[in-house]
Amino acid sequence: MSGNSTQVKRAVLAYSGGLDTSIIIPWLRENYGCEVIAMVGDVGQGEDYKALRCKALASGASQVFVEDLRQEFITEYLWKALQAGAIYEGKYLLGTSLARPILAKRQVEVALATRADALAHGCTGKGNDQVRFELAFKALAPNLRVIAPWREWSIASREDALEYARRHNVPVPVSKKDLYSRDENLWHLSHEGGPLESVLGEPPEDAWKLTISPQQAPDRETKVTIGFKQGIPVSLNGKEPGAFKLLQKLNKIAGENGVGRTDLVENRLVGIKSHGAYETPAGAVLHAAHHELDALCLDRETFHYKQGVALRYAELVYNGLWFTPLREALQSFVDATQRNVTGTVTVGLYKGNIRILDRRSPYSLYNPSIAAFTMRSDYDQKDAEGFINILGLPIKLAAMTKLTSPGGKKRKSGRKG
Repeated sequence: MSGNSTQVKRAVLAYSGGLDTSIIIPWLRENYGCEVIAMVGDVGQGEDYKALRCKALASGASQVFVEDLRQEFITEYLWKALQAGAIYEGKYLLGTSLARPILAKRQVEVALATRADALAHGCTGKGNDQVRFELAFKALAPNLRVIAPWREWSIASREDALEYARRHNVPVPVSKKDLYSRDENLWHLSHEGGPLESVLGEPPEDAWKLTISPQQAPDRETKVTIGFKQGIPVSLNGKEPGAFKLLQKLNKIAGENGVGRTDLVENRLVGIKSHGAYETPAGAVLHAAHHELDALCLDRETFHYKQGVALRYAELVYNGLWFTPLREALQSFVDATQRNVTGTVTVGLYKGNIRILDRRSPYSLYNPSIAAFTMRSDYDQKDAEGFINILGLPIKLAAMTKLTSPGGKKRKSGRKG
């Protein structure tokens, strides 16, 4: 039994079907003597969920919940982060970070519905995901116990895990292990480990799966028009296919043009720098288009302030602080800014690049009459003099003070001797 004396009768495990979560099922039963319920959340991984269910049961799970979270993932997480303009460290579009809170939320809901007294996950003690899951657990079910086997067991390598699986008759894949550790959902596909751990240069071409090499992309630019309503994507090339299909289609179009690759050395929450490769084809296009519409529809002060909010919002998501008062408060601010962010943006996709071709909105604050070089009555140039005098008053006063202060007086020029 585990050294922890608190008895556990039933635990709900966030289950992916990989080696780690597969052996956690018998490990929990062996070390805690508890019933194990597996919860599989579908956020667009494209797994064989029937096979996953059978595998979890064969590994010792008493029940398996397979939850389709794709629509909720898009509308309640991806779109909100897009509206905020949330990008971590200027490059990472938060694909894995945004998936964790919805998975943890559903895991808690399953635990409460089945009267479980513990939540378990297969995250290692070196990554960000352990923090994301457990902070969500604390926010949504503070009374439930959390079990993190990687912080307790003596298994230290894949070989150890395979041996444990063999001894407990846990079915494991017999195919060659992928060089990379990957995480996939509707928004992105991430790649870590393998060659990326030792080489900080360009990731090998075999790492990429959703996007083709920009060098191999079509020689003609692909034009795409995205329609937004209050900051949310609603149409693609004039058609409204629904959120799920819009994302699917745009992923395909952008990926075929080599768009959406990110090579990033990032700062993990736990203090480690990691090298990862991310593919977010649709996300890259949507962020670029949404930024243009924000710039067109928001006044200067709001637009500038929102850029700071976007940075903080991204940090909160990355650090697992989705279910917090601050994130919710920032969301209220973002929602208010998006009321008039409605319109269309046309982009050109060409060999990994995104080019803005057009942007239109009924709420556009761009006024050709004022912006044009032709001088009209809408803008009186004489007003600029008073504006500059008032704006420059602190600068002028500081300069005058410096000139008249003892240390600021100019010395008289003269010859020596």
